[in-house]
Amino acid sequence: MEKIPCLVIGSGPAGYTAAIYTQRSGIQTVVATGLQPGGQLTTTTIVENFPGFPEGIDANILMENMRQQAVNFGAQVWEKMVAKVNLDETPYHILFDDNSEVTADTIVIATGATAKYLGLADETKYQGMGVSACATCDGFFYRKKTVAVVGGGDTACEEACYLATLAAKVYMIVRKPFLRASQIMQERVKNNPKIEILFETNTLGLYGENGVEGAKLVYRKGETDERTYDLPIDGFFLAIGHKPNSDIFKPWVKTDELGYIITEGKTPKTGVPGVFAAGDVADPHYRQAIIAAASGASAGMEVEKYLSTK
Repeated sequence: MEKIPCLVIGSGPAGYTAAIYTQRSGIQTVVATGLQPGGQLTTTTIVENFPGFPEGIDANILMENMRQQAVNFGAQVWEKMVAKVNLDETPYHILFDDNSEVTADTIVIATGATAKYLGLADETKYQGMGVSACATCDGFFYRKKTVAVVGGGDTACEEACYLATLAAKVYMIVRKPFLRASQIMQERVKNNPKIEILFETNTLGLYGENGVEGAKLVYRKGETDERTYDLPIDGFFLAIGHKPNSDIFKPWVKTDELGYIITEGKTPKTGVPGVFAAGDVADPHYRQAIIAAASGASAGMEVEKYLSTK
């Protein structure tokens, strides 16, 4: 069975940056890309807030550049998904989805977090064409336009307030007759003249020729006064939460109530020797590419430090 000095699980900004640091330090590294090579960032279009690109850069090109940089230093990229791990003792045992197996002296968990969607076919159809799960990433493209935010919690309120600084009009689509957000966030959205809250409303679908042009909504679904109507919008933002991709590691690493991996202090250490977590899988707050990349660098440096003491 092949033994790998460092296995990076995940191929977003955190994973590739970790691989750049470890491989550049002379540590043979393998990156397992998972089902979405390049990570969640590849579901967007132009990235305008990643330093070093004054005109912005296509998200897929950015991730391909990171991949190539890691490969140039000697890292191997395997288009496989990790199906099972055993972190009881080193070297750690990993089983891939093609039934191949390896052991690894160190592991960087960079599996990210998956945005929750409503499950509408139109969400996939218009992905990158008006549908987004990140207002900070894509809000700039909707300056002086009309957008809708789905959700009624703190995240949805924060997204709506942020979008209101850019867009001409922001609708909040809330399925309940009230907001679940903290009182201060409720007050902020209710007092913002650009934000209109559509309570007891569900989304049935989206429409548009070359991108989102509107949403098909239903008010008080299933009630006697149920009413369906079309809402013209340019952008549709999901803010109903994220699910960190941490399930297979939970028998060994600590996670919070939402599943985000808890690391030690300001380090990427998980508490399992030689196992580190970087990026969105350990970040319930920011979920930004630049922060994920920075945490990947930290993880890569910790791998080097750990192996140097072995």
